[in-house]
Amino acid sequence: MKTLRTLLFPFAVLYGWVTGFRNYLYDKNILKSKAYNLPIICVGNLSVGGTGKSPMIEFLIETLQDDYKIAVLSRGYKRKTSGYLEVLPSHTAEETGDEPLQFKKKFPKVTVAVCADRRTGIEKLKQKAEVILLDDAFQHRKVTVDTNILLTPFHDLYINDYMLPTGNLREPRSGAERADIIVITKCPDKVPYSKLQEIEFKLPLQEHQKLYFSSIGYDGLIYGKTETLPLEYLTDKHFTLVTGIANPAPLVKFLKDKGCRFEHDSYADHHHFSAEEIEKLKEKELILTTEKDFMRLQHKLDKFALYYLPITTKIKNGQEAFLKETILQRVTARFKA
Repeated sequence: MKTLRTLLFPFAVLYGWVTGFRNYLYDKNILKSKAYNLPIICVGNLSVGGTGKSPMIEFLIETLQDDYKIAVLSRGYKRKTSGYLEVLPSHTAEETGDEPLQFKKKFPKVTVAVCADRRTGIEKLKQKAEVILLDDAFQHRKVTVDTNILLTPFHDLYINDYMLPTGNLREPRSGAERADIIVITKCPDKVPYSKLQEIEFKLPLQEHQKLYFSSIGYDGLIYGKTETLPLEYLTDKHFTLVTGIANPAPLVKFLKDKGCRFEHDSYADHHHFSAEEIEKLKEKELILTTEKDFMRLQHKLDKFALYYLPITTKIKNGQEAFLKETILQRVTARFKA
């Protein structure tokens, strides 16, 4: 695979030129972005694959929901419906996508919608919300946003990556200059401060940008369809871990560090489970999965011992209060403008 990606380098150069030229047209206002009269916060990345967008969206909801009416707009990746759809708790992941359904079930008072056309989605939502969060929309230049939050994983920084198809970048590294806040996600729990400083020195930060570091936090409880149990319930059980996420390694390590014994069935990110795969899962006595995988499995394994372990974003170095204050200040300033 590495050799193939190297051979495809000329296509990466071409793709980088095309996406870079598109950004240039927007930067010079030749292609127009539409502005709206309410704060819009975008969470995204430069690369394909999991960077922790969903936990960051939930972090923003928790930061803002006590002061503002919040709406979340996603494209609804891999959903089987089309057009604009407001997500209801009764929907299935096939109808909405797994992550939007996760947001709605966790925050029922928040308006959640899916729409591939972000302008159409915003037009529908602006009458229902005071702040709109755009999920995975960093490359969606048709909309003017007030705050761009760029995520990049600790072990796969965008500065060390290359354009598709040689690497995983959707656009050139210079696109990071549009970010107002950059968050290095999925940092190890124990990482020397000198290593974080090294990363900060390597990043070509602009004067307007603020940098934060975050790690994954795991709940102390596992959640089923009808019951909640302490995580310790798993330590003397043999179970199957089922994941359909980009990088399950941190979760696997966390569970092993807890002394859990399990087999791991790993699938691609946002995997839609076939009927044959579901039948095989029904042979398992106990299944633990991720929260977004639970959204896809709960209706198919409704009578089986299926649980999920939620994750959260933990801002490192005592900077969580500062990040929350930064977000609140930017939203408040928008209303005063």
